[in-house]
Amino acid sequence: MQLKKLSLALATAGVWWLGNGVAAAAEEVQLAETQVEDAEQQKKVKARLEEIKAEEKAAAKAASGYYVERRSYGTQKETEPPRYVKQLNKTWLKDYDSFADVDWLDIGFEYRARYESRQNDFRRAQENIDDPLLLRSRAYLGLKNILDPFRFAVEVQDSRRNHSDYNDSTDRRLSNDPKDIDHADFLQAYLELYFKESIFGKDDLGNNRPFWVRGGRLAWEDLDRRLIARNEWRNTTNTFQGIRANIGEKKNDWQLEAFAVQPVQRFANQLDQVDHAQKFYGLVGDWRGWSDYVTIQPYYFYLKQNGNRVEYDGNGTAYSDRSVYTAIQQTRASIDREINTGGVRVYGVVPGTQWDYDASYSKQWGEVQRYTGSLATGRYINVDHDAYAYTAEVGYTFNKHSWKPRFSGSYGVASGDKVSGTTATDTSDNQGFDRLFGFARPWSNNDYIQMNNIRAAKIRAEFDPKVPFLDNVKVDTGFSWYRLDSATDRWAAGNNLQDVTGNAGRDLGKEFDLRVRFPLSQYAALNLGYAHFWAGDFVKTTSRLVAGQANRSDTSNFFYTELTLYGF
Repeated sequence: MQLKKLSLALATAGVWWLGNGVAAAAEEVQLAETQVEDAEQQKKVKARLEEIKAEEKAAAKAASGYYVERRSYGTQKETEPPRYVKQLNKTWLKDYDSFADVDWLDIGFEYRARYESRQNDFRRAQENIDDPLLLRSRAYLGLKNILDPFRFAVEVQDSRRNHSDYNDSTDRRLSNDPKDIDHADFLQAYLELYFKESIFGKDDLGNNRPFWVRGGRLAWEDLDRRLIARNEWRNTTNTFQGIRANIGEKKNDWQLEAFAVQPVQRFANQLDQVDHAQKFYGLVGDWRGWSDYVTIQPYYFYLKQNGNRVEYDGNGTAYSDRSVYTAIQQTRASIDREINTGGVRVYGVVPGTQWDYDASYSKQWGEVQRYTGSLATGRYINVDHDAYAYTAEVGYTFNKHSWKPRFSGSYGVASGDKVSGTTATDTSDNQGFDRLFGFARPWSNNDYIQMNNIRAAKIRAEFDPKVPFLDNVKVDTGFSWYRLDSATDRWAAGNNLQDVTGNAGRDLGKEFDLRVRFPLSQYAALNLGYAHFWAGDFVKTTSRLVAGQANRSDTSNFFYTELTLYGF
């Protein structure tokens, strides 16, 4: 009996244990199936998120095309048409029924007033304090779409300088300086043939590759603006006369531009004229096929000068004016030149990071004339032109910070001439880089540095501070170190100071700058800036050799406030 009870108990326990084991196994199987289902679901969710991200990226790329904006300091090109220009039905005139549908007319008006305070300006031979008021007015009118392929545009500008100590100077190069003064003249006046759909087809994103050709008075910017620029900071503007042609636009994977022009000579108080002594040709390419990584811009320029037709200096002053130039100076300026410039620029953002870069290299070669000896016994000789320039900048942007700070470092070199003997007897190759028609602003906020005979190292910070009562405030500041590339060549922007012996050294100086920009409204913007310069040994030595400047200060200060008003 006891044995039966014990057997029954054991059997019952075995069944219970077996039942629990089966239940546990079933639960484990169900859990495993659930985990598999969850993993598959997570995999599907992850795949869909990646699809959405890819779709958003594709949509963004379709909208902007292959174009990726550069981040390097001061290298953003002026748009075409300029930024102050608007399509008429996108201005306040759209509120009038007559203009609500006018999408075929571009219109713009801009007025800029800049007060400058310059203490011990090293661009001048004499130490002084100058407080000029620079005034610039621009207007633009352009016709498009309605008569395609025929288009045209006209842009005019008036530039004036008031309250400057140099307005009354007996030196016409200062009193009528066309870097500041150019009364009522044409910046642009061209006819255009524009084909939105051209024989060059479409890119892989389906964007049309348009073709256009323009002829007449032209003003534009190329590459990083260091070789061809409108010079937006300056009170006057570079212009040319001739033909430009373009295949593609910035949305396309590739683009090609060609031009054949002559520079326009600016005059302060008369209509500007074509400089018949110079002819300028060029090709500029853009390859954006790898735009997530790099934009590549190869280029070639050719500048030819006929010495027999040289009449004016860069200030519009005639070399034949004996109140300014001697006969030997005129003879030395009237030289033939053939300068080839070839190079490449690469820039972009490192994928998956906030690091950006911008680098370029330019090589110049050709032949230039020199006049050696005295006026009575001298002669013209031909020497090789062999020069180079390069720039490199690396930056990092903290995108997660509300101020979006960007910190960068850059280094730039433009070769200087190695003078052998004196300027009157030098027969060596010309090694000074010719900056062509570029702008100098990124090199120095004091306007002390041009792209010739220079080595410049810079660190910069740019950020967008959040100000409670102002939107879109932008601040940038930097520190620069300057050295001459050649101790025997001149400091072009520094009143052409030069020590052909090289004993004054190459230390040009250091500079600190600060700029604050902010819009006051849709139709007004304010720009405030300051720059301080510490002169190096070269500047201290050579500037004090100028008559009456033995005690010249070693530092300079530059402050400006600039107000810009927009009509539309």
